Amino acid sequence: MLLLVGLGNPGSDSENNRHNIGFKIIDAINSHFKLSKQKPKFKGLLTTGNIESKKVYAIKPLTFMNNSGTAIKELIDYFKIDAKNVIVFHDDLDIDFGKVKAKVGGSSAGHNGIKSIDKFIGTDYSRVRVGIGHPKEKRRVNKHVLEDFKDEEEEKIKEITESIVKLVPTLIDKKIDLFSSKVNQNLNGI
Repeated sequence: MLLLVGLGNPGSDSENNRHNIGFKIIDAINSHFKLSKQKPKFKGLLTTGNIESKKVYAIKPLTFMNNSGTAIKELIDYFKIDAKNVIVFHDDLDIDFGKVKAKVGGSSAGHNGIKSIDKFIGTDYSRVRVGIGHPKEKRRVNKHVLEDFKDEEEEKIKEITESIVKLVPTLIDKKIDLFSSKVNQNLNGI
């Protein structure tokens, strides 16, 4: 049993924010793999189904980014999902726009959604980090993550999302390095 988590903030005004890339990825996974209709459960929008014969739950926590861990903790306790079987999709300021990196564990690097998850379930889960780039001025960080993607970034975000979705089976087989390599090869046209 696996849990896929997309981080973001609820509300139509946040829908296209850089911080909401995790929500976009979960929506694309739900659609591509024909998971169930989203239902409000466990402080989020939950879907379920199978990917490559593996039982999968996918959630978009509605607790706002800084409290994402509360929804995830409730869900993994209820379904008895080990943290090792959790994969979180989120934005990352420290990665150049258009790049994707995946890893198991590690520090939150100041990401409040990740800090919240770490607090509730530890750090023994996988993360898919989508680069949104860092603003030149440090004081603009909060504004940057809560701004919508620019028109010229939209096509690249669509490409990134599609590439991630195609490689979800590799990810759920826990081939993290292969997943990272193939996603970035796809994005670079290699």
